[in-house]
Order: sequence, then structure tokens, then C-alpha cells
Amino acid sequence: MTSSLSDVQSSFPKPATGESSTSPTPALTAAFDPGRFHDGAADIVGRLTAYLGDRSVRGLDLLHPETLLKAARELMTLERHGIADFDADRVSQIVDLYTGTGIPVYSPGYMGRQFSGVVPLASLIDLVGSVVNQPSSFYEAGQLPNVAERLMAEELNRFIGWDLDRFAMVTTSGGSLANLTALLAARNRAFPQIWTAGAEGTPGRPAIAVSEEAHYSVTRAAGVLGIGERQIVRLPVDRAGRIRPDLAAPVLDEAHRRGLRLFCLVASAGTTSMGAFDPLEELAALARRYGLWLHVDGAHGASLLLSDQHRDKLRGIEQADSLTWDAHKMLFMPAPCTLLFYRDKTAARGAFRQRASYVFDEEPDVYSAFDSAEKNFECTKRPMIMPLWTVWSVYGPALFAQKIDRLCAVARQAYEMVAAEPDFAVTHEPESNILCFRYRPDGLDPATVHRLQLEIRNRIRDGGRFFISKVDIDGVAALRVVVMNHLIDADHLAMLITEIRDIGQRVLRASATARHDQRNGSHS
Repeated sequence: MTSSLSDVQSSFPKPATGESSTSPTPALTAAFDPGRFHDGAADIVGRLTAYLGDRSVRGLDLLHPETLLKAARELMTLERHGIADFDADRVSQIVDLYTGTGIPVYSPGYMGRQFSGVVPLASLIDLVGSVVNQPSSFYEAGQLPNVAERLMAEELNRFIGWDLDRFAMVTTSGGSLANLTALLAARNRAFPQIWTAGAEGTPGRPAIAVSEEAHYSVTRAAGVLGIGERQIVRLPVDRAGRIRPDLAAPVLDEAHRRGLRLFCLVASAGTTSMGAFDPLEELAALARRYGLWLHVDGAHGASLLLSDQHRDKLRGIEQADSLTWDAHKMLFMPAPCTLLFYRDKTAARGAFRQRASYVFDEEPDVYSAFDSAEKNFECTKRPMIMPLWTVWSVYGPALFAQKIDRLCAVARQAYEMVAAEPDFAVTHEPESNILCFRYRPDGLDPATVHRLQLEIRNRIRDGGRFFISKVDIDGVAALRVVVMNHLIDADHLAMLITEIRDIGQRVLRASATARHDQRNGSHS
């Protein structure tokens, strides 16, 4: 017997006295109130404006986790049954705690990581994206983001140089995911049966060739794909961290003799440790010779394509098969925003081979042609392209080019200043905005040099005026500066050099005193 709609409705439980089954509670309505949003946004924007305007030289205020846990817990409402009343003061304290405990990316004292203070307009558009909440893997869910993605692909490809009718670009959440997706596309091209039948019966063991300086996300991707550490072929690098093509061929030949079936060579355009750029033209020729897909991890350095001064470092990029490009690094966008490019759009569709009736249209049309879900992992993803497209639309590419040129120039200035100091030793000439060096007075053994750099880095971080990082080069720690703020100048660099020297001398004196006391103690 078929029930009528009225019969079904009558079976619903009756609302309690004072409740309406058709109206939300006043507290629920108030949480979504536009006026409250306006007032809250005005207060938050005011606080962020002051935060942006603070040009003081400051580093990281690193709190003990238990201290921060206590402070954050005290800001949480104790209401567990009803909706708590809105507390503007609580929101303000949360914002202040958030900004106060974060890395001060807009300060000239910040020189430690590869993410940047964003172009302020980009953050406003990111707010718009949060409010309108348009997941952008499908055109019908995010119309303008999908159009903007197509437009930015066309704009940026002007600097790459691929065939306009053949290339493709998709945004994805971070360089690690982009590298994984590109390797998946490369694997599926070389081993088309793996997607459906698995690796069993595959002729040869699938393998990839990577630089000794490759980002860990590349080797992690190999693990995710089931390639295995033993099937990762490491290519030798020079002292600057660049792949040596002349030494790579014998390594590839040896891998073939071991029964490995290489399908991809991964090059870097701006390594994480020293910002090195692999010789792409030579590696492209090598990849063609061995029938390999050439993927370029340009998460950091691909942005140099926008610079007339530095574009030559990516000479040969048009011969690559795929490219990872992080906009949240040297395009100064909110993270994450990664652009994954393919020279051949059919390869982009080859990364994933699935059908799902609830998202993929059986009969493609003019709208679904703009969908990106078939080319990326995410079904729901943020409209991450919108801040970049908006800033590009308002300011044009010169904004990015000028800031990139400025950052590279300051890194070069830092190199010259450090190299002129007799008790410092630079490890390389900067190719972009990354410089590594050591505080190394005469007479120190390698073990002492290593420990000294670690201690200097930690004390600088704890001091709260500068924030720098460290990296191991040839097994010995080095101090690492990443210039991401265009306001950094020679005075800030001189302050950093002085602070490093002062700390280094104090550490060495304390160590000498401790050794002296230990010797005296052993003789007594």
C-alpha cells in the first residue's frame, strides 16, 4: 500500500512545546547573521591591518606546547548543550593568539622558510572564497574559479611555451600532491595495465630516477605508488646541488642492468636545500634517450619564469612532460595553491581512470569541459586559483616579477656580505633567493662545526629577533636563509650576521670553559 505525503508527515515526532518544526532557533539564526559577520569582520580586519603594519624586526615567539594548550583551552566555551552566546572579546583573543604565535612572515626578521607573506589583496579574496564556499573541481559548483583556472593556465603557459591546444593545468593542494599526481600519470602511461590489474605481471620493476637533492615528497610519492625505496635511482649532483647529466647516464644504465624499468626522471627547479636548478635541457635529452617522462619539481623555482633576469635558469622547461609550480611560495599566495602543468592534456586524464555517476557526466557538455575532478585527487577542493587570478588581473605579472627580482638580489647581497666575513663560509652561490652558509672560525673540527650551526640556529630562534632555518650539506649542518620579504635590506643582513657571530662566540667560549673545567676536575 502506497503512503501519501500527509501520512509520512504525520509519522514525524511532534515538536516539544515552544518549538517549531519549520523555524530555526534564534541562537542558530544569530550565528549566521550578516550584521554580526560585518561587525566581526571589521574588528578582525582592523587587527590584521595593525599586524601587517608592524615592520619591526622579529622572529618566532616559540611557546611551550603545554602553555599554548592551556591558553587555547581557556578560550573554548564550556557550553555543551545549547548554542553559546556570541562573545566578541573571545573572538578577538583567538585572533590575537593566532597572529601572536605564528611565524611573522611580514617581518624583515623572517628568513627561515619558503612561504611568504601574501599580497594583501589575495587574503581578501581568500576570505570571499571561504564565505561563498564554492568547491572548484566541477564547473557547476564553482563557475568563476574554473574559468579563472583556465585563464591562469593560459597566462602562465606563455612563460612555459607549450602548445596552446595540447597542454593542460590543474590546481591541487600542495606540491607534494602535485608531484604524486604527475608520477601517477607517468606510471600509467608506461604501465597502463597497473590501474586495473595491479603490478603483478608487470615486466620489470617500475622505477624512477631522482636527484640526490630531490624533495622528500618525491620519494614519498614513490612509496605511495608502491615503487619502493630500492627502485628509486639516485642521480649524482655537483657541489651546487644540481644533477650531473654526464654522470647520470651510467647510473641509468646500471639500473637497467639490475632489472629496473625506469619510467620517470624527476628534475628540480629550485631545490629545497640550496635553491639549485637542474640543467633541464640536458636532462630532457637524457629522458628522450631512455624513453622517460620528465617531471620538473618547480614548486619553489618555477616562478622565476616570470623574471626576465632569471628565466634562463629554467631553460629547457618547454621540453618537460609535467611541472609542479607552487603559487604559495614565490607567487606570494595563501597556502596551499599549487599548479600542476602537463605538456599533453591526454596525459593529465591518464592519471585517474574512474567513473562515478554522482559526479562524472555520461554525456560531456560545454560545462563539464571545464571540470578538473578527473585530473586531480580532490573531489572537493578550495577555489585556490581565485586569489592568484584576482591579483594577476588587478596588478598584472610585473608585480610578481619585481618582487622575485628583489628577493634574488637581496640573497645575492647576503652572499657577498657573508663571503666577505673571514669567520664565515658560504657553501654555494645563490641561484635564487636561498643562501646556505656556516659560522666557521679557523681551527674547528667538522663535528664541532656541525654542532655549532645547530646551536646557533636554535639560539637565534629562541632569541625572537630573527627566524632562519638549517640544512645538512655533505653531512654537516649549515645555516639557511630564505629571502621572502622584499623589505629586507643590507642593514637587516648586517644585524643577522652580527647576531650569528655573537652567539657563535658565546657558544665556543662556553664550550672551551666546560672543557677546561672538565680537565681540571679530572686532574683533581
